[in-house]
Amino acid sequence: MDVQTGLPHLQPILLFLAIAGLVMPLLARARISQVAAFLVIGALVGPHGLGRLAAGRPWLSPLTIADGQGVQVLAELGVVFMLFVIGLELPAPQLWSLRRWVLGVGSLQWLGCGALIGGIALAFGNGHEAALVLGLGLAMSSTAVVMQLLAESGQTRSTVGRMSFAVLLLQDLAVVPLLILLGLLGAGGSTDDDFFMLLLTALGKAAVAVVLILLLGRNVLTPLFRRVSVTTQADSFMALTLLATLGVAALTGVAGLSMALGAFLAGLMLAETEYRHAALLAIEPFKGLLMGLFFVSVGMSLDPLDVLGEAGWLVASVLGLYAIKSATMYGLFRWAGLPRGDAAETALLLGQAGEFALIVIGIAMTSGLLARPVGNFMLLVTTLSMFITPLAAGAGRALRRHIDRTGNELPSTDGLPDSDGVVIIAGFGRVGQQVAKLLERADIRWLAIERHVAAVARHHANGLPVIVGDAGRPSLLHHLGAGQARAIVVTMDDPAGARHVVRSLRAEFPSLPLIARARDGAHATELLQAGASEVIPEALEAALQMGAHVLARVGVDDDISSALIAAERVSAS
Repeated sequence: MDVQTGLPHLQPILLFLAIAGLVMPLLARARISQVAAFLVIGALVGPHGLGRLAAGRPWLSPLTIADGQGVQVLAELGVVFMLFVIGLELPAPQLWSLRRWVLGVGSLQWLGCGALIGGIALAFGNGHEAALVLGLGLAMSSTAVVMQLLAESGQTRSTVGRMSFAVLLLQDLAVVPLLILLGLLGAGGSTDDDFFMLLLTALGKAAVAVVLILLLGRNVLTPLFRRVSVTTQADSFMALTLLATLGVAALTGVAGLSMALGAFLAGLMLAETEYRHAALLAIEPFKGLLMGLFFVSVGMSLDPLDVLGEAGWLVASVLGLYAIKSATMYGLFRWAGLPRGDAAETALLLGQAGEFALIVIGIAMTSGLLARPVGNFMLLVTTLSMFITPLAAGAGRALRRHIDRTGNELPSTDGLPDSDGVVIIAGFGRVGQQVAKLLERADIRWLAIERHVAAVARHHANGLPVIVGDAGRPSLLHHLGAGQARAIVVTMDDPAGARHVVRSLRAEFPSLPLIARARDGAHATELLQAGASEVIPEALEAALQMGAHVLARVGVDDDISSALIAAERVSAS
């Protein structure tokens, strides 16, 4: 019986899950990049790898993916989820603060690299339309590969990560006019005036669609999320997060825009809400798996025989593409004020062609704008450039370590205080709020985690850094960077919940100062046994004492601390 009769594409899905669940952990122990591993495995199990041998050896069939159609559909979802996560990690005010880098450096990079690559394509005998397609398509880098490599190396919030994101974001936005341009070029037969009028009209419709989607999201998404509790209705919250991601992506698809752009807009809308971190944790497993599937699908498109047949030209073309893009970007980054080391690493990280180049070249071949032999060759160049990106990224990090860095940073892209030096408050009732007041008076940054949705919505509306979540969930604390926090204060009034949070925190962060509120002597003993550094009695004086202990832990002078406590006691009386 065919195993795929009941569920289409079951065999490739099972093979991929076996790779992700059994093979990848072994490669991770060997410190092999996941991106590189998925690309190589895709080439191995694809129709041009073991698939060639499976025709005469039926026992190889379960180890090959002969038809990549089902894989491709799921792989495209990986890119959608990745853009959603990027949007979640970049609130709108911080996106605006990056406008110089996105609109300035990003635009110059895309147009500058596109002009150079297009000029070389013209020199090799391609027509003007083909040169335009190749130049603008190959000037785009791979968001999927670069962001995954940054995540693996923990650099997403570094200067390199922020500059890379700014360039990639402009490229993602540029996909819209580029696809419109391809459609107009493919239609042909229009005068120059008609062409530009059609282009402006299409761009105007795209801008209107984006604005309408953002307005719709603000008036619909946030109220929907406030009706679902992330802590007591986790399944409903997961479903709503998936609906927001795919629903907005579908709306942009209907409007003729990129679905990935729609997912980014959905993340951007939720980035300003108190559900930002909860949504990120909900979507992370889907994004990770589907991004792996995307890299497998890219690897499957590579035919080793074609690579061997055009080995000389392919090597020259891939290295030439990297040289052109990296040199151009290095100059732009230095002009923008980046340190030499950061500029060099970022330039090498972004030197490849990306997934949108595969789409653009495919459309150009279908519409006749690009000759098929040229298109197939450039598809190989694009895929190989993505293959060698992990090596280039490693070389970039090594080069940066040998260059003196000035330490310049781009504006922070986080909507909450940086976790480095922050005090985390678990529970934001009256005691947690009292501690927060003392920390603010001492000019110490803090953020709070609270389970009750209505309370968080009220505090968030007042501009306080309070998020929805379970403080006993290690993944949330790791995402917030609790390992670099100055202290964690547990102020919850639920004895069992407080004990659970203290035990979880101590297991994950054994050396972190952990100050907990206790209801009575027996509860205090339980919390100390669970791993609390200090336990403080409750009520107003308990809150004041806890505040004094926190201030002492983070290095505030005793006299200043005493004055703050006295002032707060007077104001509370």
